[in-house]
Amino acid sequence: MSDGSSFYITTPIFYVNDVPHIGHAYTEVAADVLARWHRQSGDDTWLLTGTDEHGQKILRTATANGVTPKAWADRLVETAWKPLLKTVDIANDDFIRTTDVRHEVNAQKFLQHLFDAGHIYTGEYEGYYCVGCEEYKQPSDLVDGTGEFAGQPVCAIHSKPVELLHEKNYFFRMSTFTQPLLDLYESNPNFVQPESARNEVISFVKQGLSDLSISRSSFDWGIKVPWDESHVVYVWFDALLNYITAVGYGQDDEEFARRWPATHVVGKDILRFHAVIWPAMLLAAGLPVPTQVFGHGWLLVGGEKMSKSKLTGIAPSQITETFGSDAFRYYFMRAISFGQDGSFSWEDLSARYQSELANGFGNLASRVIAMVVRYCDGEIPTAGEFSQADELIRGTERRATAAAMGAIDRLAIHEAIAAVWELVDELNGYITSQEPWALAKDPAQRDRLDAVLFTAVRGLGTLAVLLSPVVPQATAKLWTALGGDGEVADQRIDQAWEWTGGTHVSALEALFPRIEATVG
Repeated sequence: MSDGSSFYITTPIFYVNDVPHIGHAYTEVAADVLARWHRQSGDDTWLLTGTDEHGQKILRTATANGVTPKAWADRLVETAWKPLLKTVDIANDDFIRTTDVRHEVNAQKFLQHLFDAGHIYTGEYEGYYCVGCEEYKQPSDLVDGTGEFAGQPVCAIHSKPVELLHEKNYFFRMSTFTQPLLDLYESNPNFVQPESARNEVISFVKQGLSDLSISRSSFDWGIKVPWDESHVVYVWFDALLNYITAVGYGQDDEEFARRWPATHVVGKDILRFHAVIWPAMLLAAGLPVPTQVFGHGWLLVGGEKMSKSKLTGIAPSQITETFGSDAFRYYFMRAISFGQDGSFSWEDLSARYQSELANGFGNLASRVIAMVVRYCDGEIPTAGEFSQADELIRGTERRATAAAMGAIDRLAIHEAIAAVWELVDELNGYITSQEPWALAKDPAQRDRLDAVLFTAVRGLGTLAVLLSPVVPQATAKLWTALGGDGEVADQRIDQAWEWTGGTHVSALEALFPRIEATVG
């Protein structure tokens, strides 16, 4: 991670046909942690999120609710999707809507460019269409329906019947990019990650790509095709363009050059759109492909993918109202290996909150601050000689920082937190073994007491810097109590152990208070 380099990271833009659940928040938090980490590394960082508001699914949902699609989108954005960002403490730099003028105008410019270059033609298509996915499905993507849908082909993701459509549409010559995409995956193994996602994408593309239908004429809720306004742009072709229209494509060449290309964090169910269709579109336009497409796993509840339609959806506020946003962020980034599926349970969340956050990190912070107040009148002691135990803590600070930095470079957020937690555990063990409460009873041990408390305070400050991207509220409180310089979020995370601060500590409330309420 080089100082001052550009780091542009995106979440998918989410459909506004319903309210968000913790699966959406999981993606938001992951991208936010990575963005915060890069900001603290001195990188020119930009985090984009937003909403996808066109397409047949939105039109049908709005109609069913007796409002226009735009009115429906406006309501959901303001009452559900933007509030989600506050609920889980997302520090995004921009929020794009596909109904924004900046997006619609510049998406049309992109489309016109591809049409003028011969990448788009008129054709007819018949196939099974899933409105939930907004995608034509191959036979291999369908399963036999059960229950009320018995005897019908249904989408494997949504478990709902698909529709047989026959339309005259405009097509993108995606088939011509089969080999260029395979060459891209081979020359840049990190382009699609994790490895399981890369293998899936390569296997899919090796079967040969079909041309892509990119317009619809059976409804009018979408961006108009610039040379034929009887058609609207296929919702995915429209939505994918948000990643470049948000950073100046078509209107601000300097900003576009500064930001693009991006790292895309997406759920594995939309991996093909981002790792196949999107780079093919960019190659056709003569633009750089993304830096990376990372397909994370699903959140499972009771063994099923998080979904409103299957009644497994849990609102993020159901968790944050009890445990707080820091605990939400920590739990999902620590408990699940980023890139793999992970199961959520209230019991696991509650157990980790108590053992790792309250007893592990929170109690460590409270004990150290309290001992400095009790034994040193709040003045942070200076140390003369350091013992081997003290030096081991300093070594762990450096080692944990380096390991966490390396993990973040691989987008292995769970490994980064695990590396930092080694310092939490070692500091707790250090205090237990050094027994500062016993040293305080012996005036002859004053120098040793000072060295122990100095070492503990230094370790706490390092933890505040390293954990700031993950638990920003708790670390801001700890940083203030330690008298750290400036804001903790402005400290260089790659040099966390070199933090500077004042001479005194101040009172610290419990970072993770005990929770008595029954949850779940």
